[in-house]
Amino acid sequence: MSAERGTTVRAGSTVRHSALRSSLGLIVGKAAQTGAGFAFWVVAARATSDREVGLTMAAVAAVMICTQLAVLGAGSAVIVAVGRGEPPARVLDAAFAIVGVAGTVLALGYLVLQSAVTPDTASLSVLFWLTFLVAAVTGTLVIVLDQALVALGRGSSATLRYALGGGVSLGAAALVYWGAHGASADVLMACWTLGTTVACVVGAVQLRRLVGYRPRLSLRPARGRPLLAVGLPYQLLTLTERAPGLVLPLLLAHMVAPEAAAYWYPAWMMAWAAYSAPMLMGIVQFSEGVRDPARLVSTTWASLRWSLVVGGLAAAVLVLLAHPLLSLLGERYADASAGALRWLAAGLVPYAVLQAYNAMCRALGRYTEAIVVGVMLGVALCAAALWTADRGPSAMALAWLVVLSIGAAAVGLRLVALLRRVRKDAR
Repeated sequence: MSAERGTTVRAGSTVRHSALRSSLGLIVGKAAQTGAGFAFWVVAARATSDREVGLTMAAVAAVMICTQLAVLGAGSAVIVAVGRGEPPARVLDAAFAIVGVAGTVLALGYLVLQSAVTPDTASLSVLFWLTFLVAAVTGTLVIVLDQALVALGRGSSATLRYALGGGVSLGAAALVYWGAHGASADVLMACWTLGTTVACVVGAVQLRRLVGYRPRLSLRPARGRPLLAVGLPYQLLTLTERAPGLVLPLLLAHMVAPEAAAYWYPAWMMAWAAYSAPMLMGIVQFSEGVRDPARLVSTTWASLRWSLVVGGLAAAVLVLLAHPLLSLLGERYADASAGALRWLAAGLVPYAVLQAYNAMCRALGRYTEAIVVGVMLGVALCAAALWTADRGPSAMALAWLVVLSIGAAAVGLRLVALLRRVRKDAR
């Protein structure tokens, strides 16, 4: 990976950037999104009550769950298909059509289910339902856009779309704060959705400008079935990675209290800024492993090394500045969640090991093994956090870190064994 720094290569009619440039571009883009997202919640915390903020955070977490379910592994399938030399346009047409329909169905299903199961905290307003639906569909499309551009060697394009999307949502929240204090969760959700929509539109324009793709969406089974057959196993593995962090705010909001979600979510969101480095490095590691299996071992070690360097720097900043950063939301947030943020930031190292292991399993097709490990670890993480919820966010985060570290130690040993086997088979 590092040997290709700053270079470009031709892949068909597409100019491929180096793996390192794609990785760092994705990380910078996610950092811009996370920074704008944090600023959004800073403004939201001043625009309304803790309860409305907690309900909005729970809704955002629900949208992210819907997007993770609706993507159906299409992004990973695009990486595999393009890596094998299939025409990108045909693959993308099927992928975007599938996830668009899936996002719509899942969003509507969640809204109906929430209204039936938790009517006390569910919103029945037209504005909320519309913005939730749009956020789920555009959010799913953005996930596939990210992975499609990684497969095409243009992952660095993420910086622009996430910076623009985050800036728009922050600007909308600032207008709400300036114009009306005590904003409802519905209005805040609309502001957040606007940014996701802008990121999706910009991504579509980039895909056309960078690689000449013009969508001709197709739901023909002959195209969709092969994509789903490849993508669903990868989807299940991705869900084991993302579900614990997304489900927990929902569980807190509806089983404990909206305020509990309000205090947990900012710490988790900021820690995720550091966790994004190994997560995005893992995507590029997987893509490069599919495209060039002979370099899988070297790519894995390079990805893990850069994950620890880039993510470690972000984690160190969070540990040192936890209280000042959270105090931007308000002193009550800083007092409640600064300890939690420090413990979660310390989880960067075990999370990087877990991502390297999952990316290796994806590239080798060993998804059943990784899914079983991921489900067991995810259940343990959520159970440990909920068990300590009555002691506050810091206790929850410490329990999360302990469980994550134990899991990472186990999969780290397995990762070393897999790397040795790959190296031996290559000789």
